[in-house]
Order: sequence, then structure tokens, then C-alpha cells
Amino acid sequence: MSEEELKTGAGEEQEPGAGTAPDSTSEPAPDLASDSDSVPASASDPLDTAPETADRAEKTEDAPMVRTVNLRKEYAGVTALKGIDLRVEKGDLFGFIGPNGAGKTTTIKILTTLLEPTSGDAFVGGYSVWDRKDEIRGIIGYMPDSFGVYRDMKVTEYLHFFAAAYGVPAGERDGLVSGLLDLTDLTYKKDALIDTLSRGMQQRLGLARTLVHDPEVLILDEPASGLDPRARIEIREILMELKRMGKTTLLSSHILSELAEICNKIAIIERGSMVAQGTIDEIMAQVEDRSLVMLGVDKQLQAVTLLKDHEQVEGVEYLETENLVRVDLWGNEPDVSWLPAMMVEHGIKVDYLNREQLTLEEVFMKLTKGLVQ
Repeated sequence: MSEEELKTGAGEEQEPGAGTAPDSTSEPAPDLASDSDSVPASASDPLDTAPETADRAEKTEDAPMVRTVNLRKEYAGVTALKGIDLRVEKGDLFGFIGPNGAGKTTTIKILTTLLEPTSGDAFVGGYSVWDRKDEIRGIIGYMPDSFGVYRDMKVTEYLHFFAAAYGVPAGERDGLVSGLLDLTDLTYKKDALIDTLSRGMQQRLGLARTLVHDPEVLILDEPASGLDPRARIEIREILMELKRMGKTTLLSSHILSELAEICNKIAIIERGSMVAQGTIDEIMAQVEDRSLVMLGVDKQLQAVTLLKDHEQVEGVEYLETENLVRVDLWGNEPDVSWLPAMMVEHGIKVDYLNREQLTLEEVFMKLTKGLVQ
């Protein structure tokens, strides 16, 4: 589906806070003063005061789409966020990772203006969460980890209802809804009651709803939680298509293998502190203290003899059944082109070379201690 199909009549007047409108009266909305990653806030928190700054906006062309600056949140003496700095550029598909209780949902609720920080600042689309809430709500699509739906509505009725709530002109709603159903592969269920949909289909419908007003930024909290493998793959493919369309997405998830496949950047948070942030390669480089290279050669014993005393080689062994030589190198030197060059120089044919890397799960385990608040 093209960007044009997602347009919702820019300039149409919207109700304040439409970007985060609740989507059900039949199921209770989440408690906006609490957080599954933290301790519930008190009804009146004296620490929630905005910093005295003359101009809270930083909306420039080169500004990141999401940024936090020394962001802190305290609940009755418990610090949920300890001054985190987060940066999500335009067009990023950004994975936000952390153990339960790390502060992910607290961060997301601040970015979606459902909570105010204790101190520091957060910007979405260049607007500060302190005093530009209406602007932020107009440019984000927020999908919480658990959301209510109108189960006695049909799929098309549900999307038409939210299109109207977001101020989409009546003449544009049919095309918009049709495009969203195509994007989320729900066209064949357009006349079905929501109550008859599987959980995976309901998640895709929820994602379609977040796109009704053509938001610049998607903030998704565990969108694949509890889904079966096929449903997770379907959600993943939709997210990749949205990235190709230029959407900026901040995605919280526990399914690390899938984040490694689709995200161009990630951030790891633990106990309210930022542990690591950047591209997956950059983060892996922080924890890898060696390089592992697998060589396929025709003269294994000769290759092992050549390599075992080399100053860059920590260890070497051959695998008889696979015609491979395993080479452990000191440090994390990215350039290993000298290895095949050395083999060829000594008359050894190389038909396979692969530099093995840690998985995202292994990196996560190395960087975090499994502690909660």
C-alpha cells in the first residue's frame, strides 16, 4: 500500500489527544498511572515537575524522531528510569529490549504522553512531552501490549469508527480502510465480527488501527506477545513493509531472534539504565572479545600447522567430518582477509569462509544480569 493511501486529510481538525484515543468501552483501559515494568505511581507525585526551559521544541529536519535526554522517572522512592538517553532516527526500525521490570513500558508511556517524567526530557517528532502533548499525540500510532477492542463490531466497522474519530473525511474512509486491510492481510475478514478473529488477526487489526491517521512514528509495546509462530511472522512482515514505506518504529519485544532479523538498531535497558545502544554490529562488537572464523580447505592438517603458531591465532582445530578448520583469533579484528590469502599463498584451496558472530540472545545475556527493580 502506498503512502498516499494512508493519508488522512492533513489539516483536518482533530480532537486533542486523538493519537492515543482509547479503543474500547467494553474492556477497561490500562491504568495510565501505572506500569507493568515498575511500581505503581501515587495519585499525586510531587516529583513530576517540568524543567524550566524557554523553548521545549527541537523540530528541525535533522532532529531524531525520538530522543530522550537524561530521562528519569521515580515512583514513591523507587527509580524506574535512571537518566536514560535514547535516540531513534527517522526511518529506523528500532528494537527496545530489556528484562521484565527494566523500564521499557515506563519509557513508552512517557513517549506517548501517558506519563510525565520526573526530570529530563523526551522528544517525539521534535516535540517535548512536557508541553507539546497534543502535537505528539497527532503524529504517533501507539499499540500497547494489551488493548481492548469492540468485539461486537465487524472489522470494517471498527476501522471506519476510528477513521471518523481521527477526523478522516467521510469520502476518504473507504479507500483508507481498504488499503489498511490489504496491508495487514485482513481483506478476507473484512465482514467478520472481531470476536471471531484469532489473537494474531486481532493484533494485525490493532496495528491497522494505529495507522488510520497516517502517523509519522509507531510505538509498539510487545506487538507479537503470545502469538503463534505464523502470526509472529505475519506481524514481522508488516513491520518490514512499514519500514520500506519510511515509517519510524520503536518496537519493544522479548523475541530477540526476530528483532535481530528486522531491526537496524536496538537499545538494551536494565534496571532503568541504558546498557547498550546502536546497530546490532556495534553492540556485538562491545561484547565480543575474540573472532571465530570457519575455513573450508582441502588440506586441513597443513592449514592447522600454518595457523597454530600465528601471532593473531588464539587456537585452531580441524573438524574431520565437515572438512572445516576452526580458527579462534585474538581480539575482534573485523578484517580477516589475510586468512584465505595465507592459505592460497601456501597452495591450500579455500572453498568456504564464514566469520561466526554471537547471536542477539548471547549478547543480551552478556550485557544484562537478569536483575529487576
